[in-house]
Amino acid sequence: MSIWQSLRPRPANLRLWQVGVLVLLFVFWYLMTTPGLIPPLFFDNDRQAAFFFGEPLKVAGRIWVWFVGQGDIYRHLWITLVETLLAFAAGSTLGLLFGLWLALQPMASAILEPYIKALNSMPRIILAPIFAVWFGLGVASKVALGVTLVFFIVFFNVYQGVKEVSPVVLANARMLGASGRQLLRHVYLPSATSWVFSSLHTSVGLAFVGAVVGEYLGSSQGVGYLILQAEGTFDINTVMAGILVLTAFALVLDALVGRIEARLMKWQPRSGETEKL
Repeated sequence: MSIWQSLRPRPANLRLWQVGVLVLLFVFWYLMTTPGLIPPLFFDNDRQAAFFFGEPLKVAGRIWVWFVGQGDIYRHLWITLVETLLAFAAGSTLGLLFGLWLALQPMASAILEPYIKALNSMPRIILAPIFAVWFGLGVASKVALGVTLVFFIVFFNVYQGVKEVSPVVLANARMLGASGRQLLRHVYLPSATSWVFSSLHTSVGLAFVGAVVGEYLGSSQGVGYLILQAEGTFDINTVMAGILVLTAFALVLDALVGRIEARLMKWQPRSGETEKL
């Protein structure tokens, strides 16, 4: 096997390719924003790119100072993570319960359908100032905004997952004498589980959005507050550092959701196993 064949993308070296793409992105960022390396392609001079997009080495330096040098980001990061986790947990729980209830109550679903669609079509970011008035500038207003973003994602997935239950499976379970509670536990919930976890991966990012946007509009702490302060002084390197930190922690939370999904969904065949069957 030649070296080129060994480097072709495949499951065994997938992680290597992922890291390689990340390295290439940072190299491209460095080349485009470091004065004197290459001629400016889209700007009048080679300093404008650094002003608009920051410089990766300075961004890395800011992250180093935050976490190792001064260590002043931990308090802000903790606040943002608490807001995100509370919004994620509350929004997911409410979406799961409400989705199950409406899916199993056709008449209530028919009555509330236009109102749910109206609330879902509302740009919920505009609720942030209202929540700030109702709940103050503390954690509660950020959590409330995050809940509105997470709730509908989980709700519609759970609702659809329950509606997708096979009528044949339901009929067989009822013929075997299954009660309503047993149907919920052994038929409806397993059917909705895969839909729920699919929505949770999206909900993690939306919970972060709710927390950060809330901090933008009114807060004295949190990573969103740090980014807002940096924007006020045109410190693009700090802004990019904050964005990278939030992205990294969003990926960590998404990975945790994936681990929980893998543990709870052992019964579900993987794509490769399905193809073999």
